[in-house]
Amino acid sequence: MPLEGFKLKIKPLEIIKENEIEDIHAATIDVLKETGVKFDSDWALNLLKENDCIVDYNNKIARFPKELVEECLKTTPKIFKFKAREEKNDVILGGDTVYFHSAPGMNTIDLDTFEPRPPTKSEHIDYIKVLDALPNLHKLSAYPYWGYEGVSPAMAIPESCAIKIIHSSKTQEVAYNLDSEIFTLKMAKAAGIEYMGGLHTTSPLGIDKTSIINTRRTIEAGFPIYVANGCTCGGTSPITIPGSLVVGNAELLSMIVMVQLIKRGTRILIWDIVWPMNMKTGAPFFGQILDSLENATFNQVWRKKYKIPISNGTVGYGSAKNIGYQSGYEKGIAAIISALSGANNIQFHGHVFGELSAHPVQAVLDDDIAGMVGRFIEGELVNEETIALDLIKKVGPTPGHFLNTGHTRKWWKTEQFIGKAADYTSTYSEWIKKGKKNAIDYAKEKVEDIIANYKPLPLSGEKIEEIEKILEEAKKYYKEKEML
Repeated sequence: MPLEGFKLKIKPLEIIKENEIEDIHAATIDVLKETGVKFDSDWALNLLKENDCIVDYNNKIARFPKELVEECLKTTPKIFKFKAREEKNDVILGGDTVYFHSAPGMNTIDLDTFEPRPPTKSEHIDYIKVLDALPNLHKLSAYPYWGYEGVSPAMAIPESCAIKIIHSSKTQEVAYNLDSEIFTLKMAKAAGIEYMGGLHTTSPLGIDKTSIINTRRTIEAGFPIYVANGCTCGGTSPITIPGSLVVGNAELLSMIVMVQLIKRGTRILIWDIVWPMNMKTGAPFFGQILDSLENATFNQVWRKKYKIPISNGTVGYGSAKNIGYQSGYEKGIAAIISALSGANNIQFHGHVFGELSAHPVQAVLDDDIAGMVGRFIEGELVNEETIALDLIKKVGPTPGHFLNTGHTRKWWKTEQFIGKAADYTSTYSEWIKKGKKNAIDYAKEKVEDIIANYKPLPLSGEKIEEIEKILEEAKKYYKEKEML
């Protein structure tokens, strides 16, 4: 049985009206037909031209007929299984299921100074073990980390991919760079797993050659694809959410067309990764409430109009530079809005700042937030047993109570959510006697416990040896290219 994740059992949050969805869609189709999208690949342009797109080879721009877009949307699966190394960790993407996903972080941090630094290999392995152990973390991202201390940039992705395959049995996405997918795909095949490769835009309205090559290789392996926009409102797309949606959706729909033309029925997870620009700094404005408004509007459009599984990539990012109050409110508000508006996949756990840093202590704290969000969106069951009329009559007025009833013993654990990194049981005086421990203290203890005692499902020695051979093959490849 696959991971259940959480179920959105209440009516999804809606931000805009039905006719406004159609207005955004019509503008998107207009951009695809009249303005077009730049593909930095003659191979891709030829494929699109063969399928009735108008291609300008001089400027590398393809313009899309509405009929082709609609046809390719029809052949894109609306719900699909993504296989993990262990069957119980398979996920079913789409519909009303909500999964939480680890967030990027190229480096770890020093918990005393909060300064980023490359992790050691053992720290990288320990973080993956923590993510594998967390109950409300369902999928691994392309990070963490981007390699580890002493690893060359050319080998960073293959080495990190190998660590995730060996030390976690959950599904994962894999980054790509410098032909790394040649080797990560071989490792996945050797381990008997799938992974999800990526296709990213170069906003506004562009797709680079490297991304297209990675996509072709991933599809040829029979693996699913995540397709991601990457607009910055006010920079690479209009400052307004509707305008940014038109640019981002045009990018996404153009990529859906290309993927389906490569192989009909290819499984696609749509990623929305859009931030406003911080007009004071020129950087993406992580943790801004506009991020959540954009996510909610995007989710409504895609749930109603296109119905392809969707992921919100901005939720785990914040502007806080450390683990604390700002980080908590930025993440918590974004997570609940994303889940309520119907995202199927929420990138969330572990991020500290931007794509710069991540840490297992933050991931433990985030797992509590994910659990609380999940409990809320699953709503409340109302039936004869939960109304408990007969029990109420039996207990009667005070001094009657419900503490010693079978009904309480049965239902309290499903009704309540108890986080692992919070003090829910001490009185104030007891808290003082215990040393005034806070959530970060509890999260540190949880991380230490997982590292000391948690045993991920082991990968067979034979498969590990095969992965190590592939890593040696990658090293030889990059040495010949003078990258090592």
